[in-house]
Amino acid sequence: MAAKKEKTKLKVEKRKTTGRKVKLLRREGILPANIYGKKVKSQAVQLDLKSFLPIYQEVGETGVVSLQLKGETKTRPVLIHNVQIDPVTDRPLHADFYQVSLKEKVTTEIPIELVGESPAVKEKVGILIQPLSEVEVEALPTELPDKFEIDIGKLKEVDDAFTVADLKAPEGVKVLTGAKQILAKIEPPTKEEEVAPPPEEEVPPEEVPEEERPPEEKPSEEEVKAPPEEAKAPPKGKKPAEARSERVEGKPAEAKIEKKKKGK
Repeated sequence: MAAKKEKTKLKVEKRKTTGRKVKLLRREGILPANIYGKKVKSQAVQLDLKSFLPIYQEVGETGVVSLQLKGETKTRPVLIHNVQIDPVTDRPLHADFYQVSLKEKVTTEIPIELVGESPAVKEKVGILIQPLSEVEVEALPTELPDKFEIDIGKLKEVDDAFTVADLKAPEGVKVLTGAKQILAKIEPPTKEEEVAPPPEEEVPPEEVPEEERPPEEKPSEEEVKAPPEEAKAPPKGKKPAEARSERVEGKPAEAKIEKKKKGK
């Protein structure tokens, strides 16, 4: 957590291209940026992306950078802020340079980094959560720490936690985030949701064996012994249509034949 000193330098120049046209700059490997600050007039600038990347990776947003604006003899102490990243390529799209006074305190965010291994997690006693990934501090620009490290090897049981009050800030650095805010904590393990078995595939009634059908679907004994009326064969020597008409009238075929003989 050692404080960073002003040691890096970036060269920038004034930018005339604004709005949607800055896409043309990015295609040429140029990063659009802005300089702003307390009692500082905002200035649109641009710089080589290849020169920006290594410095940004080194100092992040807490290290002081000496910004050399083309045409000026003095450098400007700045902090890199609000870097916009392309979600697809992970390349910076835009950056802000916050100009500061080395004699005046500034307020900024310092990242929290978890180090080590929690016994509670290793032994599956609980799970680790990190509600906050950074805290707000106030300090002189040259006294800002790179980050705060938390050794989670001390988290052994459920409800073991680190709060902001547990942080050890360097001399000259005031932590502004509430002391009771939780930075890392062991929570009880979450219960796995029970997965319901898939519904059994329904078999059409005609495919279900008779002995397995419900009572209302099973044929009665009478239906088994006696076929339906439509299934009975017509009387011998008669057409199906004639046999049906005689059955409706209730006159058997033999009675009709005898009546015909007597008429002769």
